Amino acid sequence: MIASDVQLGKDVVIPQPELVNLYGCQIGDGCKIAAFVEIQRDVRLGRNVKVLPFAFIPSGVTIEDGAFIGPHACFTNDRHPSAVGDDGELLTEVEWRLVTTHVGRRASIGANATIVCGVTIGDGAMVAAGSVVTHDVPANTLAVGVPARIVGPRPRADAKVLGSGHRS
Repeated sequence: MIASDVQLGKDVVIPQPELVNLYGCQIGDGCKIAAFVEIQRDVRLGRNVKVLPFAFIPSGVTIEDGAFIGPHACFTNDRHPSAVGDDGELLTEVEWRLVTTHVGRRASIGANATIVCGVTIGDGAMVAAGSVVTHDVPANTLAVGVPARIVGPRPRADAKVLGSGHRS
């Protein structure tokens, strides 16, 4: 479902709009949003962002131009989530603190990565599949593991990948 309060830019591609959950968010020009994605209120996607299936992007997340969000990527927005308070009663929205997250231009978030709120993923940075990001990732670096750590510069887009059939 795409709610009436969603701001869609020009040439946004959502092949299966009945299989997404978008509300109160801003989607920039040229974005591609796959099936089974949820993007919540006050999220802003820049231009030409690609979001693959089953990604979860809650309130408080900003994603800049040209970023890639892999399948099953999950962002959080509360450092101390809880359903009930000390009295056992359900908490309301005003009883929790939204913690923001920023994803820079051309950053890439791999499949099944978890981005814990309050971090910045720098321009051109890459978070490897399955990583759990708990600290900022500097621009143009590669972060891997649980918890994610910086292992070097981001690989070039045209770099040869092991197992790709290419021989040196």
